[in-house]
Amino acid sequence: MNIYKKIGFKPADILLPENIDMTKWSVVACDQYTSQPEYWESVKNFVDENPSTLNMVFPELYLSNDNSQRIEKINNAMTACIESGILKEYKNAFIYCVRELGEGKIRKGIIGAVDLECYDYTPTSDKLIRATEGTVIERIPPRVQIRKDAPLELPHIMLLIDDAKQNIIENINTENLTMLYDFDLMENSGHIKGFLIDNNEIICEKLEKLLDNQGEKPLLFAVGDGNHSLATAKTCWENLKDSLSEEEKENHPARYALVEIVNIHDSSMIFEPIHRIVFNAGNIIEEFLKAEPSSFIGEGKGQQIKVVYNGKIETITIENPSHTLEVGTLQKFLDKYVKENNATVDYIHGDDVVVSLAKKEDTVGFILPGMDKSDLFTAIKNDGVLPRKTFSIGEAFEKRFYLECRKIK
Repeated sequence: MNIYKKIGFKPADILLPENIDMTKWSVVACDQYTSQPEYWESVKNFVDENPSTLNMVFPELYLSNDNSQRIEKINNAMTACIESGILKEYKNAFIYCVRELGEGKIRKGIIGAVDLECYDYTPTSDKLIRATEGTVIERIPPRVQIRKDAPLELPHIMLLIDDAKQNIIENINTENLTMLYDFDLMENSGHIKGFLIDNNEIICEKLEKLLDNQGEKPLLFAVGDGNHSLATAKTCWENLKDSLSEEEKENHPARYALVEIVNIHDSSMIFEPIHRIVFNAGNIIEEFLKAEPSSFIGEGKGQQIKVVYNGKIETITIENPSHTLEVGTLQKFLDKYVKENNATVDYIHGDDVVVSLAKKEDTVGFILPGMDKSDLFTAIKNDGVLPRKTFSIGEAFEKRFYLECRKIK
C-alpha cells in the first residue's frame, strides 16, 4: 500500500487566482451568519462585480425549496472563472496556511486532499476520517444538488489531527518557501498567508508515524468544521463510482476532497460552544423544565444552561440530566419540541448574538458551556460521534474562508 492510501491524505492540484483583489475573492464559510442577512448583504456590496468565491458558493441563509436557479448561476460562475484564465494550477501541492485571527492568535494548517474512501460519517464508523458530531442526513441532498454538476470545489472543511508533540504542522519553516498569497480577509476577519510546501514526503511520513502510534482502529482525522460539506462530497462520490472502471476509481478527482488539516493542540484552537436560538418559541422554557424533571431555574449542582428571553438571562440547572453533556440534554429536547410546536431553531456562535436575537418577540435563546478540546479524540474513539452542533472552532469570523479551488470534473 502506498503512503497516500495508508494515511488517506495526499497533495492536490490546487487552483489559486492571480492578479485580482484577494480580499474580495475570499469569503467566509457558507454555513455562517445564517440569521444575519445584513452580513451577506454587506459582503455582496463589498465584492460588487469583482471576481469572488461569493459567486461560486451557496450561503445557507438563501437555501430554499427551489435552489435550481442559484445553482445554475454558481456552475456558470465556476465555468467562467476557469475560462477567464485567472486561476493558476499548482500540481501535486500541499499549501501551508497561516491565519492571523487577531489578539495574537495564529492558526496554522496544511491544505491537501483527503481520500473519501477513508471517511465515513456514520456514528459507528472506524474509518481513518470520522465525523465528530451527528450528521443531519436531511442537510445532504440540497448540498448534493449544488456539488454534483459543479466543475470546481471550494473547501471550508477543516480536519483535526491529535499531534501533542506539535511535530507535523507547527514546526514548518517558511523562510525558504514560496509565498502564494498574503492579504487581509474581509469583514475584519484577520490576515492570511499561504506558502507552497517544498517537501510533501516529509509531511506524509510524519502523518504515517502518527497513525502507526495509534494502535487498533486508529482515528487520524476528526472533522472539526464542514462535516456536511465532506458528507456531501462522500455522497457524490458514492453516487458516481459505480459507473467507473476500477482504474478510473483509483484517480478520479471526485474521489478526493480538498481540506485543511489543523492540529487540535494548536494554541489558537479554542473550542467554542454552539448556542441555540428558537423562534416561535411558545412555552419552551416550561416544557423543557417538564422534560427534565430534576431541573429548575436558578444556580445549583448539575448541568447549567443559560436561557435568554424577554430581556432576561437566567440559569437552568439540571440535577439529573438525560445526557452526559449539556448540549445533548438540550438537543434531545429541542429535536422533539420543534417538530411538535411549529418552532424553528438556529445554531449561533457568540453569546452576544444570542442576546441580540432573543430580544425579538416569541424568541428564546439557550447559551451552552464549552467542552475541553483535549477530550475530543478519546470521546470519539470510545463513544462515537458527539451530539449535533456540540462545539465550534472559534467565532464565526474565524471560520475557514473559501480561497483555494480544485477541479472535480
